[in-house]
Amino acid sequence: MTRVRCITEMGMGVDVHGRDATKAAKRAVSDAIRHSSLGFFRMLGKTANDMFVDVTIAVPNPEAVDTDAVARELPYGTKTVKAIAGGLEIPSDVGNDPILIANAAVIVSFDDGKSD
Repeated sequence: MTRVRCITEMGMGVDVHGRDATKAAKRAVSDAIRHSSLGFFRMLGKTANDMFVDVTIAVPNPEAVDTDAVARELPYGTKTVKAIAGGLEIPSDVGNDPILIANAAVIVSFDDGKSD
């Protein structure tokens, strides 16, 4: 099976207080998909559940991301989520209250229907 990339969406999510990488990651995925309505797959003879949705989350502390929780932000398809080092942590001026920013890349693809 060969996948054909059809959509690439990017998003950003922020946890202003709490340094919660999963919260920021979920917000980044929600930001990426919020303005999308994917109706074209019907022309391919596919359904929403035929989609492969691959998500890459970039945060300063990727080990802190609950990838299963992030995957639940996606309503359809076969989902994979991986967290990598990236994003941004902005130190606080007072106390220990930094801002954590996550970036998300959401890639939607379909099986091209051809045998390898």
